[in-house]
Amino acid sequence: MATDHYTYRVSWSPNDGEYVATCAEFPSLSWLAEEDVEALRGIKRLVQDVVADMTANGETVPTPIADQQFSGKFLVRVPPELHRRLVLEAAEAKVSLNRLASLKLAG
Repeated sequence: MATDHYTYRVSWSPNDGEYVATCAEFPSLSWLAEEDVEALRGIKRLVQDVVADMTANGETVPTPIADQQFSGKFLVRVPPELHRRLVLEAAEAKVSLNRLASLKLAG
């Protein structure tokens, strides 16, 4: 499996004094390096090794987030008082509760 579609991030770690690279699909993995490009290369090699090992052992390899299909729907449970407040806010803005939630999430 190609690992180029996975979601990689590189950021500065003040605690380590180095760049840390991570992969969203493998949250337990990280790679530290003095240069950001080296951190990215390191995490990509590590992910390739882990995917190869998982494949060899017949384990299920995570699907890259970028390759997944999303419905655009998810259920969020909130306390009744917050629900009431949001319904009122939506009514005052003359939008549906769904539209208000979408706007707040995008915001």
